[in-house]
Amino acid sequence: MGSVTSEELRALGDAVRDVCRRRGGTAGTRTAMAGAGRRHTPLWEDLAGGIGVAGLLVPEAYDGLGASVQESAAVLEALGEVLAPVPVLSSAVLATGALLAAGDEAAATELLPRLASGELSASLCWAGPHGWDHPGVVAEAGLLSGTADYVLDGETAEVFLVLAGTPDGAGPITLHHIAADAPGVTVTAQPVLDPTRPLARVHFASAPAQAVPAPDGLVEHLRTLAWALLSAEQTGGAARALEMTVEHTLARTQFGRSLASFQALKHAMADMYVLVETMRSCSAAAVAAVAAGDRQAPALAAAAHVYCSENYRTVTGQAIQLHGGIGITAEHDIGLYFKRAQADAQLFGPPHRAAALIEL
Repeated sequence: MGSVTSEELRALGDAVRDVCRRRGGTAGTRTAMAGAGRRHTPLWEDLAGGIGVAGLLVPEAYDGLGASVQESAAVLEALGEVLAPVPVLSSAVLATGALLAAGDEAAATELLPRLASGELSASLCWAGPHGWDHPGVVAEAGLLSGTADYVLDGETAEVFLVLAGTPDGAGPITLHHIAADAPGVTVTAQPVLDPTRPLARVHFASAPAQAVPAPDGLVEHLRTLAWALLSAEQTGGAARALEMTVEHTLARTQFGRSLASFQALKHAMADMYVLVETMRSCSAAAVAAVAAGDRQAPALAAAAHVYCSENYRTVTGQAIQLHGGIGITAEHDIGLYFKRAQADAQLFGPPHRAAALIEL
C-alpha cells in the first residue's frame, strides 16, 4: 500500500470511534472487563469483520489489507479513548508483527489468513518473572518449558507466539507457535491494576511447539514496534482524559460560576493540552519511523515510551484532581484512565530502561 494521508488516517480513526460508540463506549468496556475472558467480544467482531483491523498489517497475499503501522496506530489511538478490551495490540500488532518479522513462509501461510479475518487471535508470550529483558520460557528439543508472565489477552487467545531462551541462558532467543489448548499449556488469569487490560500467566510443561525460523534482532524489533504503537494508544487515552476534565469543569459550578472559568483551572487544563499534543507528535514521529524502517526508529520508539508514559500519568493524575471527590470513586471513568496510565508505563519495559536506549 502506498503512503497514507492524514485525512485517511483520521477517517479510519473516526470509523473505529463510531463502532465503539455503537458498542457502548466505556460502558461497554465496564461490562466486558467483568465478563468471561475480560474481552469485549461484540466490539472485536465488529472491528475485525466490519473494518478489518485484525488484518491491517497482514499482506494482501495472506488475505490482509497490506497497510502499515500508521493505520494500526490510528486504530489504537481511537481504542485508547474508550480503553477497549480487544486484542488489537496483542494479536493484530504484536503477534502478527512477530510472524511478519520472522518471514517464515510456512508459519505465515498457516496463521496469517486466520489472524487477518479475526477468526483467530494470538498473544505473544514474552516476559519472564523479571520482565521483558529475559523470557521466562525455554525451548529444548522442540518442547517449551517455563512460564510467560504479563501475556496480553492471554485468556482468550487461541494461539501463542512464544519467545524462548535456552536452558543455559546463553543461546539465542527463538520464536515458536503453539495452540492455547495444546497439551502442557496452562493459562491463568491474573489480577491487574488496570481492569481494562487483561493479563494472563501462561505455563508450559514440556509442551510440543512449532519452531518459527526468525532473524537475529527479533526481540529488539518487537520492542520498538510495541513501544511505538503503545504510545499511540496512550495518546488517545490522555486526550480523552483531558476532554472529560473540560466537560466536567464546564458543567460544575462554584460560587455561581463554572469551574472552567477559574484561572488556576484554566492554566492546569492548558498545561494538560500541551502535554497531550506533544505526546501526539512524539508518538507520530516514532510510528512514522517504524513504518519507514528508519534506523532511528528504536531510539524514537524508546523516546515515545518515556515521554508518553510519563505524561499519560501526569495528565490523568491532574484529571483526578480537577474532578474533585468524584474522581476517586470507582463509579467514575476517570479512575480507569488513571489506572491504565500507571499500568501502561510498565509494559514492555519501564521508562527508565527505555531512556538508556535513546541515542538520537
